[in-house]
Amino acid sequence: MGEQITTGEMAGAVVRLVRREASDFANAVPLYRMAVLSGQSPDRLLIEPKRLSSGNKAAGAAILAGRFTLAGDTLQVAPGDSIWARPAPSRRFAAGLHGFDWLKDLSSVEDPEAGLMARTLTDDWLEQFGQWNWFAWSPSVTARRLDAWLWAGNLLFESDEPSLITARLSAASRMARRLRRALPLMARDRERLQGAITLCLAAICLEPGDSILREADTLLAAALKTQILPDGGHVSRNPETASEIFIALARLDHAADRRGVTLDDEVRRALDRIAPFLSFCRLEGGLAAFHGGGEGDLRALDAAKALVKLDKRGFNVAPHSGYHKASAGGIEIILDGASPPRGVNAAESHASALAFEMASPGGKLVVNCGWSNAQPGSWREPVRATAAHSVLTLEETSSARLLQPGWKRALLGPRLVHGPDPVKARRNEEDLGIWLEATHDGYRKRFGLSLRRRIFLAADGGDLRGEDGLFRPVGDGPPDNPEERYTFAIRFHLHPDVRASLSRDALSALLVQPNGEGWRFRTDGGTVRLERSVYLAAGAPPERTTQLVVSGDAEPYGGGDRPPNRVRWAFQRLGRMGSAG
Repeated sequence: MGEQITTGEMAGAVVRLVRREASDFANAVPLYRMAVLSGQSPDRLLIEPKRLSSGNKAAGAAILAGRFTLAGDTLQVAPGDSIWARPAPSRRFAAGLHGFDWLKDLSSVEDPEAGLMARTLTDDWLEQFGQWNWFAWSPSVTARRLDAWLWAGNLLFESDEPSLITARLSAASRMARRLRRALPLMARDRERLQGAITLCLAAICLEPGDSILREADTLLAAALKTQILPDGGHVSRNPETASEIFIALARLDHAADRRGVTLDDEVRRALDRIAPFLSFCRLEGGLAAFHGGGEGDLRALDAAKALVKLDKRGFNVAPHSGYHKASAGGIEIILDGASPPRGVNAAESHASALAFEMASPGGKLVVNCGWSNAQPGSWREPVRATAAHSVLTLEETSSARLLQPGWKRALLGPRLVHGPDPVKARRNEEDLGIWLEATHDGYRKRFGLSLRRRIFLAADGGDLRGEDGLFRPVGDGPPDNPEERYTFAIRFHLHPDVRASLSRDALSALLVQPNGEGWRFRTDGGTVRLERSVYLAAGAPPERTTQLVVSGDAEPYGGGDRPPNRVRWAFQRLGRMGSAG
């Protein structure tokens, strides 16, 4: 992969930054805001969008008691105090607060006081920030807030004093106009795509002008063409991002149908592509957790699929997204067989080449640590490392590394650079089972070794066998120091619901899932260690879990087809073992 940053990217980022700063400076002038953000406002919400997702009642009850938890941080507000007057504990918390991420949770509480509090907080925000604020009116935060208000629907826009409803509707229309002007200033990433979806939805629900709908439809079609891959994945290679986009598009498509509005054909085309990809990425217990994604909101996903009524079809290779799937006897595995994303989409990607997740009817068994935006920010960079994935790590070094702190990172974000390229993967299906084989060279430049992983899933699903080998490419010639040794560790992170115990000789481990299904892990790589791990893919707070670790010392030469550079391992199904609880 090498250094991913080009002169063109740097220049583009500088131009976007200058344009955003100029836009913010202009919007800080009241006369300019009046000219560009003012316009006719609706007297009611024309369409209340379908609610495909729901909030967290426990989190909503905590908010009702004055306890706000956003992006892993918590702020307690005393009775009579205003949350808007308190300094936010982090920038991510502030984005969630001003983006009204809390509104869905508060709205889910079945208490009239919750609705009253939601409206009061909204009106307080309008009083303090409703005209302009550099942060609160930034494009991404504005898009989140407008989407949250539309989700709340009649909770905010009906059954209240007419003057308050008028003020909220007017503010929502101003947000739509701000978003219309700011979308072209955003990087061509998922936030721009989600902002375009929100702008289209606002144009349908608020009718701030036919010109906004036409422009939003054009921007959305362009974003879908560049960000949704032919196999239905998102360019970030994040399955949860694809799911969130699918849910938002289904909601938009339904609202357009109710209003009798015709959207660009690209919207329906994207829905048709994304749906089978999400079925591909779905394991028992949630979506596969890769490249900044977590388990996802499966209820909302199912509701979205039911809403758009798409034909069912499936596949076992997502070539453009870079994943391979093997399924047999109720067992499913998904392997990351491609390089990390490039450019702006590398800002949240992980060093996960050749990692896999495994699930059975009892739920997920082998996982990656994953991520959720509800988690504390202190976890973000550690879980992007190779060691946070179920794959081999050489010298505790990631196969792709983060851009180091400095002016480049400040401008471009914490993207991955210096990673494996190419990552090659292939599959072979036969009567006995399915073979997956993949290689990457993420350690070649520094250590002179490449990694090869082979996985075999038996036709009955009862036997999953793997082989990890470190080899020196023939074309590289002999190593400088044949006596040198490199330490490696092969990790298999287990789902928190799995109970693990080592055999007396520590050469194998017994794994039991919640439904009582038992598995035996074996290896010829020496002793197995049980170490602590953490699982973040299911949402906050982080969950403690366990990982199986097999270690060794690799030689700087060889073909990776014999010890010590080759380690074989297997997960073998034993049947029911009793409850794991």
